[in-house]
Amino acid sequence: MYSCANCKVYGCRNGEFDLMPNNCPTKEREFQEKIKNIYTEEENLKLAKNSALVESEGYCEWTRVEEIMEFSKKNNFKRLGVAFCIGLRKEAEIFSKVLKSNGFEVVSVICKNGSIPKEFIGISECEKVRPGTAEMICNPIGQAKLLKNEGAELNIMLGLCVGHDSLFIKYSEAPVTVLAVKDRVTGHNPLAPLYTAETYYSKKIFK
Repeated sequence: MYSCANCKVYGCRNGEFDLMPNNCPTKEREFQEKIKNIYTEEENLKLAKNSALVESEGYCEWTRVEEIMEFSKKNNFKRLGVAFCIGLRKEAEIFSKVLKSNGFEVVSVICKNGSIPKEFIGISECEKVRPGTAEMICNPIGQAKLLKNEGAELNIMLGLCVGHDSLFIKYSEAPVTVLAVKDRVTGHNPLAPLYTAETYYSKKIFK
């Protein structure tokens, strides 16, 4: 079983095979050679190369907003799709304006598209966020399909819920990247509980 999260040497970073533990996935040479061949496919090679260039050119200088735009430019993506949560609609509006001002076409689709009642997927009244009110499901499959219909060349997720993001990625036919994820409790900083895992959040996240 692989346990890279517990590794203390990270020999893979510099190709130091002698430092790698026995269960290091890098040691599976036959498997890794097959993976390398996948990178030689035209689209994969383009995405991988331009990802590496964005990393090196903007290292510790570009924000993620800037990285997304530079990555899009290097790949000649003209039309960008933004799949956003209604809770981050203000951020989606600003982000769309930024993209447009930098020469991109922007197609944005909100999570509540379709107005599908939660009852349709078997959610009972007591299982709603606000029982007694009309609540619509988030529709990430619709977001992915609508962005495809509009010819989005790169889809950018902004604040989709856990699970909804999984469905969006599953059904997106264009490459997907993430601007931000939603975490209402931490002000959309989901790493905060990990940074305080041994102090403030220890009793909440360790069982």
